[in-house]
Amino acid sequence: MADPILTSVPRLSDLGLSPDRPLVIVDVDEVLGLFMKGFGDYLAGQGYEFRVDRFALFQNIYRPGAADHLPIAEGKILFDGFFATHCGEIEPTPGAVDALAKLGRHAGILILSNAPPQAERLRGAWLKRHGLPNALILNTGPKGPVTAGLVAQTPQPAAFVDDLLPNLDSVAEHAPRVATFQHVADERLRPLAPRSERHPRIDDWAELADAIEAAIRR
Repeated sequence: MADPILTSVPRLSDLGLSPDRPLVIVDVDEVLGLFMKGFGDYLAGQGYEFRVDRFALFQNIYRPGAADHLPIAEGKILFDGFFATHCGEIEPTPGAVDALAKLGRHAGILILSNAPPQAERLRGAWLKRHGLPNALILNTGPKGPVTAGLVAQTPQPAAFVDDLLPNLDSVAEHAPRVATFQHVADERLRPLAPRSERHPRIDDWAELADAIEAAIRR
């Protein structure tokens, strides 16, 4: 009987990745790409304000001059519209492309993004346009289960990078042998983002690449 962990997880070989190399799994939004900036630009074009005054998403969307944020349901509609039409227009995080190119000399790179299904085409094209790896999985919910299924396919060391502690904690719980790192790309978010001693927080990609390389070459 097949391992149940792997039943809904793509095979590394199907993604063009070798189980004989270390594996680095990386988020997109606020890790490889400046999502908050891009989403804010999109909202401005729709007639809204995006105020980065808390580590949140929908609670930062306002009608111009309003004291209260937009209702969550309306924010979600704008979020879905962004991913359907504009998620391919965000800027890469400074240093991210060079860092992944460096890591890719010794490891397989897999992009694991929590984004709605309509984002797949634009997100894949965005990765290709910026010279980033093409191995992409769109996920929903905590990232621990899918990460566990992926690393179960290789005996090699693995690392995982995300901006959100719930995803990092999920990976630590489901795939404890994976080295976890937190990265927050937007400088406005950095002082607002929760951190944990459980996951090294490294917001400079050159430094982060060195730390990841040390972890996967141990």
